Amino acid sequence: MKDILTEQEIHQLRTETRGTEKTIHFNNAGSSLPPNAVVDTVIDYLYEEAQNGGYETEYTYREELENTYNLIAKLINARKDEIAIVENASIGWWLAFNGIDFKPGDEIITCEMEYVTNLIGLLHAQKTLGVEFKVIPNDEHGNFPLKAFEEAIGPKTKLIAVTHIPSTAGGMIPIVEIGEIARRHNILYLLDACQSVGHVPLDVEEIGCDMLAVTGRKYLRAPRGTGFLYVRKVVQDKLKLFFMDGFTTQWVTETDFKPRDDARRFEVYEKNRALTLGLGKAVEYALNLGVERTWQRVQYLAGLLREKLKEVNGLTVHDFGDQLCGIVTFSVDGSDAATVKNKLAERHINVSVGKAVSTLIYMNKNHLNNIVRASVHYYNTEEEIAVLCEALKGMIGKVV
Repeated sequence: MKDILTEQEIHQLRTETRGTEKTIHFNNAGSSLPPNAVVDTVIDYLYEEAQNGGYETEYTYREELENTYNLIAKLINARKDEIAIVENASIGWWLAFNGIDFKPGDEIITCEMEYVTNLIGLLHAQKTLGVEFKVIPNDEHGNFPLKAFEEAIGPKTKLIAVTHIPSTAGGMIPIVEIGEIARRHNILYLLDACQSVGHVPLDVEEIGCDMLAVTGRKYLRAPRGTGFLYVRKVVQDKLKLFFMDGFTTQWVTETDFKPRDDARRFEVYEKNRALTLGLGKAVEYALNLGVERTWQRVQYLAGLLREKLKEVNGLTVHDFGDQLCGIVTFSVDGSDAATVKNKLAERHINVSVGKAVSTLIYMNKNHLNNIVRASVHYYNTEEEIAVLCEALKGMIGKVV
């Protein structure tokens, strides 16, 4: 493993990110500032389409577009034929989840950090298919209880579906240990890694998940409207397909068809090629830096931010647990999160509002209606953290 990013490298990374010139961006869990190379890749491709035609430009860049699958596979230690490019993690998650052949009485095990879209999926399956789901709450220290989780597994358990890093909290759950338990009991394992890829190093072989859903715009720094779905090769034939076209099938006759023999059976033919190329460039950028290195930087900055925020009177940090990530959540006494966000935006400081609905079970359990979410990335700096904290100190005690 290489050492942590140097100050010279941080300066270069910021030079390669136009947005850092005017904005202090602590909304990376929403959508990171993309590198210039990603932006230029998308724009240049669109210009070529306008000049030469869409199909013609796709043919010109056919090798680069195809290589996007290789790059994604390398990033998560998967096989190329296990990758489908989709619009976002929610699409990927729903394709995987709804592809499972649930029967009445089947059980799903999830965590209190599950994202709203996934929770809706669980509730929909409960209402329409007679499926039940069990929520494993974190313990009093904010940690996912592996013993209680394994004890909850029964003969009707069909799926383990969890979110690695939640939307409105700074904790993480032990996905490798969960995977070991899933394999031991031979249960399908669906992982929402929406906030994870590009944030922390991920290896699907180490995790042992069968399906993994990812969004590009967050810590991967890819364009909005990009993402991918990983489906383990041996699981692909077990999932139903909901939409098929000439691309998702290997052959079609007047009386029959056969799905492709790879994960692209979960795609459709028509998608934005410029964004696909931008996604590939973002993955390449992450690979060149090394996620192991950038993860060290994110941990350092998040730890520093939590430390500095805890020194501010009238401010409460809500993150707890043994495993913490680059998402830092807090609240300001006497001020709702939206007001804090808007006041910071006036100073060109971007944060986000974490709403209760985003991770409803966790937020209800902790009696939180909304929180301020400041999510750091490796291109953020100690100076930016100091500016944020000073701005917050100026709000405390005032009517904001």
